[in-house]
Amino acid sequence: MPLETDQEIADLLSHTRTIAMIGASDRPDRASYGVMKFLQGQGYRVLPVNPQITGEHVHGEYIWRDLSQIGEPIDLVDIFRRPQAAGEAVDEAIAAGAKAIWMQIGVINEEAAARAEAAGLKVVMDRCPKIEIPRLGVAPIGGS
Repeated sequence: MPLETDQEIADLLSHTRTIAMIGASDRPDRASYGVMKFLQGQGYRVLPVNPQITGEHVHGEYIWRDLSQIGEPIDLVDIFRRPQAAGEAVDEAIAAGAKAIWMQIGVINEEAAARAEAAGLKVVMDRCPKIEIPRLGVAPIGGS
């Protein structure tokens, strides 16, 4: 079952340091652009992933082609993809050894969520950390 209680979500967010954002954008009109900036402002390290703009930079971070390129521990994979594409992102997260996945508002893929949970990852679905963090009053441990 995806994490649903306020306490479960707050615990996940407060223990997260490094977030890989699949579907990150360098375009200010995209939700992922604003969410990435917000998360950085909350003290998280956000590593953007987007094969269309690999090698570019957004909010000071290099944009990676895929999770396997990152080569450092990932606490949470934030998925800004269509629900049908979330499964591929989840498989990447499992292979990269991520601890949790977060499917954004409107990204609902029960099969992908079940695969992530079976692999031992925590799952949040159909929510946005930019909404949940202020609502829950969460800051990363050791963060601001």
